[in-house]
Amino acid sequence: MREDARHQAAIEILDAWLAGTPLEKALTGWARRSRFAGSRDRAAVRDIVFDAVRKRRSAAARGGSETGRGLVLGLLAEKGSDPDTVFTGAPHAPAPLDAAERAHLAAPPALPANVALDVPDWLAPRLESALGPDHAPVMALMRERAPVFLRVNTLRGSREEAQARLAEEGIATRPHPLADTALEVTGGTRRIRQSAAFREGLVELQDAASQAVVAALPLAPGMRVLDQCAGGGGKALAMAARMGGKGTILAHDADPGRMKDLPARAARAGVRITRTTRPDGAFDLVLADVPCSGSGAWRRSPEGKWRLTPARLDDLIRLQDRILDEAAPLVAPGGWLAHVTCSLLDEENRDRAGAFLARHREFALEKSRRWTPLAGGDGFGLALFRRKKGTGGCR
Repeated sequence: MREDARHQAAIEILDAWLAGTPLEKALTGWARRSRFAGSRDRAAVRDIVFDAVRKRRSAAARGGSETGRGLVLGLLAEKGSDPDTVFTGAPHAPAPLDAAERAHLAAPPALPANVALDVPDWLAPRLESALGPDHAPVMALMRERAPVFLRVNTLRGSREEAQARLAEEGIATRPHPLADTALEVTGGTRRIRQSAAFREGLVELQDAASQAVVAALPLAPGMRVLDQCAGGGGKALAMAARMGGKGTILAHDADPGRMKDLPARAARAGVRITRTTRPDGAFDLVLADVPCSGSGAWRRSPEGKWRLTPARLDDLIRLQDRILDEAAPLVAPGGWLAHVTCSLLDEENRDRAGAFLARHREFALEKSRRWTPLAGGDGFGLALFRRKKGTGGCR
């Protein structure tokens, strides 16, 4: 595909998204209709689309309209690219610019702070309160593509060995300071899933801050651990490696289908993880990586920034409280409960920890941490509670 045709494809996908089609569905629909597009074309179109979604407000302001065409034009304007090289009017390319578009580009508007930072107006005060002086730098980072990170499975080899193996296959990496298992990919990203290091379980794709969360947990060989909201099981796999493969890890999710690939991933990693639909008994550690706004991961999932509403946030907060209340009785006396979000908002981190302690006097807060994208990875919050000894049994 020519570059102008790639941009026209992005315009069509963005128009579908703006009309209400979920982003991944819009991308998949285009790919199925466009069998002629090779893997490089699909990746390039996806990059344009995700860039436009991350920068929805600023791109629309610069491009003159909140349409697929306006967003793409706005991206080109921000980069200082000549729009006539894309809006060529050639077959399968965007139509040439009209007089109104040229006039808008000739007198670019001044962008209010929330528009320039691509932040929804209703969320801006909450983010400013939570992030303080880091608000603008963090939101500026959220407009850019996220780095790609790998977690080294230390049951299969060291970080240095993993780097060497990956380099042999044309994948360049460098150690990242957020976790002793983290590698940032600097080249050859699209080769990762086909690499022997990945197929043999030496490395897994996982954000560096997500790895840092697991590293902050009080894990030890022989523990009995529950991953209460396991999803695909990335943190369960990381915990198993931290425990040296010795201990019991149960994985649970409200949607068991999300865990369907976990047995294969665990086998590849050389660990044992048991899926369960009814967790019961006493656990040394319960990890509640709860559903949340995803505000810490907007670089990777930018659609969430625009789909979130005050009502949806309230629903998530109620769900987070309920999950913690369900997890609390499963923690053995002296055991640990970890509340984790990929959120930057106080409502989902600090406030949930305070509300939990007010309802559960049998727990004490032992540690709280927050990671923002300024550290390199996604944004995460951790509250680590410990159940007081002699405070009752478990269900």
